[in-house]
Amino acid sequence: MGVELMIKVKKDTTIYVACPARAATGGPELLHQLVFKMNQLGYNAEMFYYPNNEQDPVHPFYKKYGNHFVREIEDKENNILIVPEVKTSLIYEFKRIRKVIWWLSANNFQRHPRNITRIEDILRHVIDINCVYNFEKIDGLYHLVQSIYAQNYLITKGINREEIYYLSDYINPIFISKQIENKNLVQKEDIVVYNPKKGYEFTKKIIDASPDISFMPIINLTPEQVSELLLKAKVYIDFGNHPGKDRIPREAAISKCCVIVGKKGSAAFREDVPIDDQYKFEVKEKNIPHIIEKIKYLLANYSTAVNDFETYRRIILNEEKKFEEDIKKIFVIS
Repeated sequence: MGVELMIKVKKDTTIYVACPARAATGGPELLHQLVFKMNQLGYNAEMFYYPNNEQDPVHPFYKKYGNHFVREIEDKENNILIVPEVKTSLIYEFKRIRKVIWWLSANNFQRHPRNITRIEDILRHVIDINCVYNFEKIDGLYHLVQSIYAQNYLITKGINREEIYYLSDYINPIFISKQIENKNLVQKEDIVVYNPKKGYEFTKKIIDASPDISFMPIINLTPEQVSELLLKAKVYIDFGNHPGKDRIPREAAISKCCVIVGKKGSAAFREDVPIDDQYKFEVKEKNIPHIIEKIKYLLANYSTAVNDFETYRRIILNEEKKFEEDIKKIFVIS
C-alpha cells in the first residue's frame, strides 16, 4: 500500500477527528483512540462531535481517554479534518482544510439510500444520510482504511491503491490486562459466546439445531463484563457482516477463546482475520451441521485447539504498537 503517501503536519496544525456524539460502538472507540494516541505522540488533535450542540457529547465509556473536544473547526490549509465514512458530508462544509476519510467500514457507507433501490429496503434500514461522497476527485482528500476489505472496496470504486494508506486499530487494553491478571485463575467452561447484534438470524439456526450446547449472548454488558464472559468461554462465533476489522473476534481471541466466523466482509480476508480456513464458513444453511461439528470439536479439544489461534493473538498483542508506528508514517511532522 502507498508507502510514499504522507500527510505533512506542522507545529501549528490542528487535527480534528469527527465522531458521533455519545455513541459507543467500535467505530467511535477507534476515533477516540486516534485522538488519544496522536496527542501522546506530539500532535495537536481534537475531537469534534456531531451534532456539535450536544451538552455532554462524550460517552461515559470514553471519558477515560481525557480527550479535549471543540465545537467549531478552524478552516485553514494547515489543519486536517478526519471523518469516518458515515459522515462524509462534512468534507463539503469546508474549503481550505485538508480532508481525510477514514474507512472504518465499507458496509455502512454502502447502506446509503443512493445505493438502495427497493423502497422496502429503505424503510427497513436506519440510513445515515450523511454518506454523500461520490468518489469524485477532491483536492486535498486522503483515504485511510481500517481493513484490507475496505481497501479492496475503494479500489473497485476507482481509487488508486497508491492513494490509500492502512491505519487499523487496537482493542481495548482491558481485554489484554484482564487476560494477564486472570492467567490460570479462570477455569474455561463449555460455553459458546455470540453477539446477537451480528448475524443473529443465522446464529439462531445454529442454536436451535444444537440444544445440547450452551450459548451465551453478549448483550447489555460493559467492556469489563464482556471480558469476564470471554475469559470463561471456550468458543466465540460470529456470522455477521464484518463491515470492518471487528473488535469482538479479537477480544475473544486474546481472551483465549477459539474463534469461528462466517466468510463475510473483512472475515473473508486472511489479512483482517488471520485464522485457519477450517474456522471460516460460508454463511449457508448447508454448512450448519459442519459448524456445529466444529464447535463440538473445539469444546472437546479446547486445550490443544486453542493453540491454533496463537498467531492471531500475537498479531493482536502488537496492534497498539503498530497503530502508533502507522500514525507517525502517515502524519509526518515537518
